[in-house]
Amino acid sequence: MMTSLPGALDLTNYPAFSAALFERMRQFNAALGDLELYEFRYGLDNLTPESGWQSVDCLNADSLLELIHLPQFYETVELKPKKDGRIVLDEKIVWLSRILMVGLATGTYSPEWIDRHFYFDVRGFFFLVRTEYFSSRIMARFGGSPYALFSPAQKQLEALQDLGFKEFDAANRSINRAFIGTLQALIAAHSTPLLLAIVGPSAAGKTEIVAQLSRDLAAAGKSITTIEMDHFYKDREFRDGKPMNEEIIHFSLFTQCIEKLLSGQLAFMPRYDFVEANSSHDLDGNLRPGQTMIRVEPADILLLEGNFPFHIPQIAPWIEIKVVYLTDDPVRLKRKWRRDVDYRKKYDPRYLCNRYFRTQFLRAQEVYLPMMETCDIVVDTTGAALWLTPDAAAIAGKTATPDDILA
Repeated sequence: MMTSLPGALDLTNYPAFSAALFERMRQFNAALGDLELYEFRYGLDNLTPESGWQSVDCLNADSLLELIHLPQFYETVELKPKKDGRIVLDEKIVWLSRILMVGLATGTYSPEWIDRHFYFDVRGFFFLVRTEYFSSRIMARFGGSPYALFSPAQKQLEALQDLGFKEFDAANRSINRAFIGTLQALIAAHSTPLLLAIVGPSAAGKTEIVAQLSRDLAAAGKSITTIEMDHFYKDREFRDGKPMNEEIIHFSLFTQCIEKLLSGQLAFMPRYDFVEANSSHDLDGNLRPGQTMIRVEPADILLLEGNFPFHIPQIAPWIEIKVVYLTDDPVRLKRKWRRDVDYRKKYDPRYLCNRYFRTQFLRAQEVYLPMMETCDIVVDTTGAALWLTPDAAAIAGKTATPDDILA
């Protein structure tokens, strides 16, 4: 058990502990700048152990890093644990937040070390693990450096506790414009019908960029059909906790739809109810009574948009251009607070925290990192970098304007 050493912070002194923690956390979390100490304590009170902060044991740094890179750590996170009839944070999330807070306040962990491996969400008032998306292996696929680099406008979003689309869109304007221009150059080099996949984490901005791309392609004389992959999902109750693979979607309906569209024929796809989280089809792929399917017209460009691993062998050969549209996890969570909790009223706040903590790591390992190792383009909106494979860059040329490019 950790105890206070002579001259060290006394963890039994809650006012001193909370004040020291607040000041140290403000060093790496700009969103805490809008809080007063007493407001910070509102959130901290919910994490305070019944036996006091002096009861919290901190792991050494190496052991903690080893633990948080194990899939099992996330797979056992409960989405809806309850206390007194209300959903609460999963015990692993509470444990991690507590030891990071104690370790930071006592100097066991430095602010720089914590900020490198974790991030703190003010609205949820908990720590999450940072995902390293750009490994040396992935960067090597794209020639070791970005195709184009822009001013990192998302830095101005760090002081926000939640995030609306207007601010998000404004921060991404330059890189989005360059991405669409680059993509149009790649499309022009392929025959049609062409299947284009844009995959990315929830709240990364996929839907909005697909809408803009569709308008620009239409203005250029191309016919476009958008295939929203989410409509192929089976019921959420069936999917929750399962790996992202062909078993969680109506795979046979998906393949039938794509085969017809690639041959220039009319197709139909299931209809997913995003409020009830249910599919128009039962788990065996049969249309449920009273439900209807979505008509999908053939087109020059088939835009496949959604959160699904398109690197899997059954699907990858059909896709001419693969794109990962990426926004870093802390920014996406800010968007989800505003979008999914405040406006859509889609999630209980604690359920959102548990689900996000669990899925951000697992989805990165199952979907986004493997996809980044096989795709043609990565749009890193947070890093303000556009990454193209050497082959794609040779076809596209330099389509970003000099005014947009930072380096």
